[in-house]
Amino acid sequence: MAIKEQVESFLFHEADCMDEGRYDDWLSLWDESGIYWIPCNQDDPDPTRHVSIAYDTYERLVDRIERLKSPTMHTQRPRSKMRRVIGNIVVDEDEDDEVEATANFVLVELRKREQDEFAGKTVYRLKKHGNSFKILHKKVLLVQNDDPIGVLTFLL
Repeated sequence: MAIKEQVESFLFHEADCMDEGRYDDWLSLWDESGIYWIPCNQDDPDPTRHVSIAYDTYERLVDRIERLKSPTMHTQRPRSKMRRVIGNIVVDEDEDDEVEATANFVLVELRKREQDEFAGKTVYRLKKHGNSFKILHKKVLLVQNDDPIGVLTFLL
């Protein structure tokens, strides 16, 4: 399978894990050195000096997943219904068994009869791992990252 098809398959699988609430499966896609970043107010601020919607190391992702799975997470009882569409996938391969990929997305979330839409571009740094990949870095560039956003109790 060509590298672009492998990356597309990986990104579609990741989207399914997030939409279906398969949090442990989603976490297994990550390298333990991974960074999950959702910038706030602009697309490329310095995350060590500016506020981010999320800036998580792998250890913080583990904590995030434990909270999402917790029966005391009342903001997700009942769990949101979500569907996302991913497209415009572009893949650049380099020599170090790493791949950079970008993908646009549209996500619809329905919770307690209220529907929200999120759109953006995701920038990935992936490391080849057997027949698949591990996520080294994921940056989610929300179109509305400079507007007020309610509590994000799901994965982007």
